[in-house]
Amino acid sequence: MAIPLSFMLLLLLLVPSFICSSPLQDPELVVQEVQKSIEASRRHLAFLSCGTGNPIDDCWRCDPKWEKNRKSLADCAIGFGKQAIGGRDGKIYVVTDSGDHPVNPKPGTLRYGVIQEEPLWIIFKRDMVIKLKEELMMNSFKTIDGRGANVHIAGGPCITIQFVSNIIIHGVNIHDCKQGGNAYVRDSPNHYGWRTLSDGDGVSIFGGSHVWVDHCSLSNCRDGLIDAIRGSTAITISNNYMTHHNKVMLLGHSDTFTRDKNMQVTIAFNHFGEGLVQRMPRCRHGYFHVVNNDYTHWKMYAIGGSAAPTINSQGNRFLAPNDMTFKEITKREVTPQSQWKNWNWRSTGDLMLNGAFFTPSGAGASSSYARASSLAAKSSSLVSSITASAGSLNCRKGTRC
Repeated sequence: MAIPLSFMLLLLLLVPSFICSSPLQDPELVVQEVQKSIEASRRHLAFLSCGTGNPIDDCWRCDPKWEKNRKSLADCAIGFGKQAIGGRDGKIYVVTDSGDHPVNPKPGTLRYGVIQEEPLWIIFKRDMVIKLKEELMMNSFKTIDGRGANVHIAGGPCITIQFVSNIIIHGVNIHDCKQGGNAYVRDSPNHYGWRTLSDGDGVSIFGGSHVWVDHCSLSNCRDGLIDAIRGSTAITISNNYMTHHNKVMLLGHSDTFTRDKNMQVTIAFNHFGEGLVQRMPRCRHGYFHVVNNDYTHWKMYAIGGSAAPTINSQGNRFLAPNDMTFKEITKREVTPQSQWKNWNWRSTGDLMLNGAFFTPSGAGASSSYARASSLAAKSSSLVSSITASAGSLNCRKGTRC
């Protein structure tokens, strides 16, 4: 007799709680069981568009006519970056040419679209790999929307969001990013300038605001996968699948750059996957809401910081590595306990597996955590379904995404 789909989904949602409560003695067995539940949830849940408990996906993925209603995505953002409208109020711009010229980009290329002054919703005519020759300097009110095509920005310098606002990056693969610079690069139709050597980030947010990075797959860049520095704020990083990288995410320029005290970043519904080492994220000044993410791999630590950031960790699932040295989720960078004991770091509703533990600190001032709260956390038992489709999606016209 066939098992009803609803019953299968219920079993999948309950798997983490079974794992947590079972008296398993072998840490390796714990890891294997959790990996099985993740793989099962991705197989059975990824095709569902509605009712996943993921408020972003449930907002737009139910629509079989998503391709004709692309801009409705802009109304589905959550968290501190929820006001990022990207190119919602502009025309559709279609990338037809995967080529690149840093100073004189051709119409039809990605660079030509992102430097324009007016709002644009940028989509792709076909699958393509774009190997940029220099950093992609984005102008304000732009959306890069990879849905409906398999788009890779890879093998060269990648995306820079510098002193601009209202940016959405959705549904693209960003990997193998290199340094650029010591070259002229255009950032608007009327201006190009000399760029010094870049870091080699996948997405570099430098003095940017109202930025939303959603449903991207990121891996193996020279520096960070997503870094936000120099007064950047109002940022949401959601539904991304990050793998094979050392220093994943840096939020804050330096311990002495106090303009970052106003930084607010939401990190929600992401899957931090295989081959990751540290900085998921690493925070400095500011307020950080880390909510309903799936941490299945780290080699050193998951969440770190310095310069007294406020970190609000809620409803995440943390699966520690088997190495007994690195069970701790948190790391305070080069700071004595006499100082970090006053930092406001808290964990509420997190699921700790395979010996994972979170070291809280601070008196827990309600006003501080209010500035580090951006949405209602779901139960950590739902993380499998919430993050089942993390990363770029295989969206095809005429069907639900």
